[in-house]
Amino acid sequence: MGFFDKIKAGLARTKQNMQTRLNATIASFTGENEDFFDDLEDTLILSDVGVEASMDAVDRLRDEVEAGGIRGADEVKETLRGILADMLGDAGELTINTRPSVILVVGVNGVGKTTTIGKLALALRNQGKKVLLAAGDTFRAAAAEQLKIWADRSGADFVRHEEGSDPAAVVFDAISAARARGTDVIIVDTAGRLHNKSNLMNELNKISRVIDRELPGTDRETLLVIDATTGQNGLSQAEEFKKYAGLTGIVLTKLDGTAKGGIVFAITQKLGVPVRFIGVGEQADDLIPFDPEDFARALLEEG
Repeated sequence: MGFFDKIKAGLARTKQNMQTRLNATIASFTGENEDFFDDLEDTLILSDVGVEASMDAVDRLRDEVEAGGIRGADEVKETLRGILADMLGDAGELTINTRPSVILVVGVNGVGKTTTIGKLALALRNQGKKVLLAAGDTFRAAAAEQLKIWADRSGADFVRHEEGSDPAAVVFDAISAARARGTDVIIVDTAGRLHNKSNLMNELNKISRVIDRELPGTDRETLLVIDATTGQNGLSQAEEFKKYAGLTGIVLTKLDGTAKGGIVFAITQKLGVPVRFIGVGEQADDLIPFDPEDFARALLEEG
């Protein structure tokens, strides 16, 4: 199955949630009719696109209609698709050109963080890169064991300490091992505790200081993993982590299990942080680089 087909399949439940009402709304288009724009805005909000993002999309569509360039329902749908894609911005590629580069992966427990790390490691290994996984979540029972399974599966190196150890010490040892082994990318798992924000901030700051000291000038990405099924709660998580973690990208998991795929727009608009990957299944290759054009097309395409 190709990338676009996977995205389309992954959005099946979101499409099911949106499609009937969206098609009915668009079919009712007869020109500059405020009821049409109100109904369209309601449809987008109910799809978890978010109030601000929905209002923005509808305002931009209204401007296009008032400019006189749209004459029928098909043109409305095509214009809306372009607006939604534009709102998602440019996902871009990971900046991991130094040797080693570092990818910090953050997110609350249960969002699929470990699985995401494993899938990302496998994708990088398939690109010919030498990868090392650092088990920086030393607080959750079995976190290191789960990460080790993915290290073995992907062919990545692995560094861990005992449960309860200092996460920054794990990162220090991972950097030392990476230097010795000629590693291209270090991927660091981090604790998923959001309830104690001061501890979370202190841990992430300490890890960052170790990276700055040991690898000055290295390329670094900080990816936040969000479970798409949480909808607007995922946006709240993202806002908290952005305060503490200096996010460079979002990974949206479990998109195939939710009717709330519109959360991608809310996150992008609210945070100004690009979605880099989406998870659309359980297979190792179901972590897909995010493409705004394909996403908007899959969301609005019928069938």
